[in-house]
Amino acid sequence: MRQPVTLTTDGPLAVITLTAPPLNLFDQALIDSLSQAVHQVAAEHPRGLLINAEGRAVSGGVDVHLFDGLTPDQGGKLWDDLLALIHTVEDFPFPTVFAAHALCLTAAFELSLACDLLLAAEKAKFGLVEIVVGLTPSMGGPQRLAERAGPARARELVYTGELYPAATLEQWNVVNRVLPDEGFAEAAHAFALKIANGPTLAHAATKRLVREQLNGGARAADAIVAETSGPLFGSEDLKGAVRSFLDEGPGKATYTGR
Repeated sequence: MRQPVTLTTDGPLAVITLTAPPLNLFDQALIDSLSQAVHQVAAEHPRGLLINAEGRAVSGGVDVHLFDGLTPDQGGKLWDDLLALIHTVEDFPFPTVFAAHALCLTAAFELSLACDLLLAAEKAKFGLVEIVVGLTPSMGGPQRLAERAGPARARELVYTGELYPAATLEQWNVVNRVLPDEGFAEAAHAFALKIANGPTLAHAATKRLVREQLNGGARAADAIVAETSGPLFGSEDLKGAVRSFLDEGPGKATYTGR
């Protein structure tokens, strides 16, 4: 039986793919398989992660059968477990990219917001539609939308439960780049692989500085620059890149992640 989530690698890049088409619904089997893949990535320490999906949709959202009959305590436990998964992805010390080729609802959209960068095909649409079952998005969606687009846009998107095209969310700074539908999967993979081949330790430092700014402001990030960026001068990547720049000019360096 095919797993609803697969994990493959392409050199330094790990690729998690939702493989339960056509809708990749987040039922318990998919959630368990996704959790296993995420924890395997954490154990294997790649230099980048791409999350994508097969089928006519990235995901139709959560299988509503999962909510039927839950008590408040059980509901709280479900969200705690799913948020732990979100936090694991968000805290990876390497770049993470989510590629949305089509409709991306609820849990999948929230997972995309835990990634560093969100790429979308022109035809992709996004929605947090939990109001149809009387819920608010509870895998971190509202708060991460607020980080990217501001609180008013986050409230609008959640309150209305409407579907928003990729171009609109690019204008709102939720989507990083909108790419052509034709060849989207290949372009997104190439984009993620290029980043994964970059200076991994420097990328980790960037992630830490941006997170510190979000938590405490620019001065809080300034306060950890020395401890975060100073050690990069001891890395093989920086030493090699500096020598490459001086000997051959910019853009010729290659990186190993060390």
